[in-house]
Amino acid sequence: MAGGKFRELAPELIRKGIHILIALVPGLAALNRSHTALLLMGGVLFYSWAEGLRFVGFSPPFVSSVTRVVLRKREQGHFALGPVTLGLGALLALLLFPPRAAALAVYALAFGDSAATITGKFLGRLRPPFMAGKSLEGSLACCAASFVSCFLVLGDWRGAPAPGGGGDVPTVQDVG
Repeated sequence: MAGGKFRELAPELIRKGIHILIALVPGLAALNRSHTALLLMGGVLFYSWAEGLRFVGFSPPFVSSVTRVVLRKREQGHFALGPVTLGLGALLALLLFPPRAAALAVYALAFGDSAATITGKFLGRLRPPFMAGKSLEGSLACCAASFVSCFLVLGDWRGAPAPGGGGDVPTVQDVG
């Protein structure tokens, strides 16, 4: 891997390592769904407050130092929305779906998105015009990681989503 790509890989691995922590949500929700929802809301609000301070020139100690390490070039000079959308995505899954369906959504978010980013950004070569700059390799990695996480939750490969069909597609009622 070229030096420039390696310098980009380290912060991205840290970023996605943090991103994968959202996979703790289903386990926490199994203990107490309401407290987990409050924790997610509090996390989104706290991060938004800290990022708002960073954006106007103040540096809350821990959050700003982590944000600076994992900030992408396109996010510099802007409010970094990634953690907000991550937290809200997990929160909405938790609030809108039964526990197993919410777990599937959160695991797809945690593992599928992380696999897509790492694979697409560093190994992706095929970028068809209709994929808006995303790579085919990253999309396939997302499908594979989502499939495996669904299989592990459902315990049956027939219930896990398969790209292009090839099995029953579970509904929220089936997995709830």
